[in-house]
Amino acid sequence: MSEIKIGVITASDRASAGIYEDISGMAIQDTMKDYLTSEFEIVYRCIPDEQAQIEATMKELCDEAGCCLVVTTGGTGPALRDVTPEATENVCQKMMPGFGELMRQVSLQYVPTAILSRQTAGIRNQSLIINLQGKPKSIRECLDAVFPAVPYCIDLLEGPFLECDENVIKAFRPKSK
Repeated sequence: MSEIKIGVITASDRASAGIYEDISGMAIQDTMKDYLTSEFEIVYRCIPDEQAQIEATMKELCDEAGCCLVVTTGGTGPALRDVTPEATENVCQKMMPGFGELMRQVSLQYVPTAILSRQTAGIRNQSLIINLQGKPKSIRECLDAVFPAVPYCIDLLEGPFLECDENVIKAFRPKSK
């Protein structure tokens, strides 16, 4: 079992009910496998768009499973059942608005409806939680934009050292003095 654990949460009524395959959750897992050369374990959950359940799952992955990073997909739009950002805000001590700002900026290069996305990120204890939208293409575009800062953020939280495949994504860590 690896010391590095990465949580993946899909918030989707239909995927959690088995109505369709969770391709978004798989896209996050595939992206992590592309990015990281460190050995890591994925802790995966596919749950309905229920705020209390999303919050409980985030707490479980951060506090009990020990995930240094939790990446969610789904529930970031304006629809009534889209409550993932609210769940994230409720479980985090610090919000990291720069993640959402950059992800929307990147998505706006492709679709004008990116302004409807409420993607965000926050810190729960020693875990970084990042909310992504539900489209696999957008997931990769947004992770490509924000992931260079993720390993250093995990370092600052005193989490495990994440090594990236520099041919795929280059982590930015400030040079020490």
